[in-house]
Amino acid sequence: MKSMIVLCVLSVAALVVARPDDSHYTDRYDNVDLDEILSNRRLLVPYVKCILDQGKCAPDAKELKEHIREALENECGKCTETQKKGTRRVIEYLINNEEEYWNELTAKYDPERKYTTKYEKELKKIKA
Repeated sequence: MKSMIVLCVLSVAALVVARPDDSHYTDRYDNVDLDEILSNRRLLVPYVKCILDQGKCAPDAKELKEHIREALENECGKCTETQKKGTRRVIEYLINNEEEYWNELTAKYDPERKYTTKYEKELKKIKA
């Protein structure tokens, strides 16, 4: 009987320890090489297509897609610092180099442009 109680207590403790931290998104993909993806359309386009529901999703793209709307609405409040920096870098790249994809993503995830306008004002480079 005692061993059963100990087993139950340990099981509950293991569940508590294993429960993911709801205050942040997973950092499992924080080491993805954004420079490699942004500099290679062959790598970039599948990510965009996944997020637009137009193609298959790699695990890291699927994770991003699951949280993109919430992250936009909450200014990446659950993002790690690495994710915040990476998000700004990717958004800046899309605004300045992939305007068509940026417009499609905005239409899907922020059709009223409540959140993306801020990024456009901050990150859009003036073309000479």
